[in-house]
Amino acid sequence: MGAARPSGDNADWLETLVGPARGWLLLAAGAGLLTGVLIIVQAGLVAAIVHGAIAEERSPAALVPFFLAFVGVVTIRAGAQWLQQAAGINASADIRERLRTRVLDRIDALGPVRLAGDHSAGLASQALEQVDAVDGYFARYRPQLVIAVAIPAAILITAFTQDWIVALLLLAAAPLIPIFMAIVGMGAEQLNRQQFETVTRLAGHFLDRVRGLSTLRLFGRADAAVNEVHAVADEYRQRTMRTLRVAFLSSAVLEFFASVAIATVAIYVGFGLLGYIEFGNARDLTLFSGLFVLLLAPEYFQPLRTLAQHYHDRAAALGAAEGLRELLERPGPAAVPEDARAAGDRNGIIEIEGLTFAHTDRETVIRDAALHVGAGERIAVVGPSGCGKSTLLQLLAGLIVPDSGSITVDGHAPGTAGPVAWIGQRPFLIAGTLRANIALARPEATQDEIELAAERASVTAFAAELPDGLDTCLGEAGQGVSGGQGQRVALARAFLAPAPLILLDEPTAHLDASAEAAVLGALRELSATGRTLVIASHHPAVRAMVDRVITIDHGRLREADTG
Repeated sequence: MGAARPSGDNADWLETLVGPARGWLLLAAGAGLLTGVLIIVQAGLVAAIVHGAIAEERSPAALVPFFLAFVGVVTIRAGAQWLQQAAGINASADIRERLRTRVLDRIDALGPVRLAGDHSAGLASQALEQVDAVDGYFARYRPQLVIAVAIPAAILITAFTQDWIVALLLLAAAPLIPIFMAIVGMGAEQLNRQQFETVTRLAGHFLDRVRGLSTLRLFGRADAAVNEVHAVADEYRQRTMRTLRVAFLSSAVLEFFASVAIATVAIYVGFGLLGYIEFGNARDLTLFSGLFVLLLAPEYFQPLRTLAQHYHDRAAALGAAEGLRELLERPGPAAVPEDARAAGDRNGIIEIEGLTFAHTDRETVIRDAALHVGAGERIAVVGPSGCGKSTLLQLLAGLIVPDSGSITVDGHAPGTAGPVAWIGQRPFLIAGTLRANIALARPEATQDEIELAAERASVTAFAAELPDGLDTCLGEAGQGVSGGQGQRVALARAFLAPAPLILLDEPTAHLDASAEAAVLGALRELSATGRTLVIASHHPAVRAMVDRVITIDHGRLREADTG
């Protein structure tokens, strides 16, 4: 599931990410400009040393100051280059840290309901690989953009002071490089965008196959799954090679034009010094001026060539920006003030007034609903499948926001008041011990608190039969325990969690009779803790243990008998 492609320019969006890192980028560009100025000085010193030693026949002692100046310039230039790279890296690290935080916060704000159509591996790829793809853009390309304009201009002015023909030759060759960069860049951006889409699909495809490896082996489809992953990986390889072909082709074209221009300058200087060219001020060429402009010619193209290399960093960043913008600009919950309070009875933990909600692809699910639930009450929500029971629980948990009306939990907007415990039909279990799975609800809990929660939820009843008790390790997605046992682990988390409100979505669904009985026993124990329970369930035993039964009838909430 994805929203429409973001409007606007991705390059402009990348610029909005700079923020506090602007100082680092300015420092990187400034250090690069200093490096360029020192290159001109260095070339002048080399030309002066050669001219003094050969043309003027100076003694080595007379050239010592030039050598010392040369060593000083080279040292300072090395420091400036280090500073440029360090500042660029710091700017990129700062921007990527803030961008990754925005992505993770947006994923958290959208919640599992709005992200139901996005693969977890794809989201992980966006938070990691696509965020890291902007590294080169800010660390190298953006500072180089300033350097590639200023340094060639400074070298061009310097060349004009020595020989205007050389300056014209350099000026004529300069536009070719940006033109080819733009032509190649348009194709590279499209290829990079396709490459990121492919790697996102590949991540999801691979994770799905790993998660279902046991099932695939049972049905003899493991080899077919391996071939599918190989085919998708080969598609990614082909897209990567297409991107590299574009990069190598563009580099070859740029190197060709730069080499031709440098060779033209070298031929002109050589024939000018030999006296074969008398046009313009060629007759005034000296060893110093000729060598000076000849040394400057490669340095004139070097910032442009470096920019061309980093232009692919720009293409990669623009390709990543497409997916990142779609995620960050996806419609989601509006920001709710932390101190938002409900009008009316302050003794109720849940207050719903005029609540209406409709999914984008369905008709209205909840319509003009009103509900008051006091602290410590136990409520059962019943109704036919698809009537909106799970939607109501999602609204109470803050996973989705209503289209109209108000809903508050303990006087705050749902999801902002404090922890809410959620137990779904298939609880999430990690690859770890039973003890670690229970402790997810409160990592700082003591071992005694974890064991007490396990006992109250009847986890110890089946853990005693396992090799290591609560320290028995589970596999991926809870392999090693049944569905009913997994539900009891989730209930143990609810006992351990410091949550005044507990939401349960069909906790007895898909269970056999013995597992159902164990879960119902744990539910009765949980209902006696004094916390507020809202349970979506059709089970008669659940209806018997609650204080009120709420029926959802054509989107409206109505109170029913508890019998």
